[in-house]
Amino acid sequence: MSVTEQQYAPGEHPDLPPPLGEAGLIAWFRKRLFSSVGNTILTLVAVFFLYHVLSAIIFWSITGATFTGETKADCSLGGACWLVIGDRFHQFMYGLYPTDQYWRPNLTFILMVIAIVPVLFDNIPHRGKFLLFSAVFPFIAFYLLSGGWGLETVDTDEWGGLLLTLVLGVTGIVASLPIGIVLALGRRSNMPIVRTLCVCFIEFIRGVPLITILFMASNMLPLFLPEGVNFDKLLRALIGVALFSSAYMAEVIRGGLQAIPKGQYEGADAMGLSYWQSMRLIILPQALRIVIPGIVNTFIGLYKDTTLVSIIGLFDLIGIGLVAVADVKWRGLAPETYAFIALLFFISCFAMSRYSLWLENKLHTGHKR
Repeated sequence: MSVTEQQYAPGEHPDLPPPLGEAGLIAWFRKRLFSSVGNTILTLVAVFFLYHVLSAIIFWSITGATFTGETKADCSLGGACWLVIGDRFHQFMYGLYPTDQYWRPNLTFILMVIAIVPVLFDNIPHRGKFLLFSAVFPFIAFYLLSGGWGLETVDTDEWGGLLLTLVLGVTGIVASLPIGIVLALGRRSNMPIVRTLCVCFIEFIRGVPLITILFMASNMLPLFLPEGVNFDKLLRALIGVALFSSAYMAEVIRGGLQAIPKGQYEGADAMGLSYWQSMRLIILPQALRIVIPGIVNTFIGLYKDTTLVSIIGLFDLIGIGLVAVADVKWRGLAPETYAFIALLFFISCFAMSRYSLWLENKLHTGHKR
């Protein structure tokens, strides 16, 4: 029954929001911001603080900034000197990738968008065909970026900037989810050996920092390989990042599995489903829906943690930023450099968080009341 259909006694009325318009806006401000002397003081202090902070940020980044010029000497307005970003923009995007081959990472990025969209959204026409392309996209991307078979070979040491950050982040995200699911199922398995191995792996990985994993993958892994066998440094970093993230992902998914009521498992058994059928059709879909915020939070953390690869000699965004700051020509422009890097990360992470919120609302997770 709607509010208009309900019957109220004389003097009673439904608890409706204030009417729209100027009167409603004034009432909202009075209730939320000026309801008492204390709230009024806090509101005025917050407005004063935001005014000074925002005006200083706008002056430094826009109105007082320098966007054109050749050297640091041209920056005389008192604000940010964005000339360093323009001078090294290609390095921030591609690292040391050959200039005449920029079309290859550009094409790879376009194909990546085409491959990701059908995975994230289910209302895409001919989605099944696009999913087939998504499955083979990693091989196409590797061929385009590394070369061979008719394309100029580009060593992974020349990959850098946003290109390398996306390679590390996307590869780690795609690899960590299925590995995390297997580890979570193994930790809840009835087979003692499998459960023990999964618990040991998860607890060991979660007990050490990522930088330790990267150092081990970069420096110690070759010591355990046969003589003459050597992994590419980027490949070693990818393995370390994926394994590190998968351990955290396993715990997130295990939380979702434990949140499923026991009746769901019993219902699957009553239908005669096998273990893998019940997990694939009943248990895992519900568990993954429940832990969507935790999964996306792990993805965002992984994406930001990729900056640690600069410590092992890979020139991601932070690595390129360190090189730019060390340049005598642009010395002293670290705030502008790191602000630009922070903006790139914010755009990516904010997009992931917005998609997570949209997916939660679409699947009605959170047990809304």
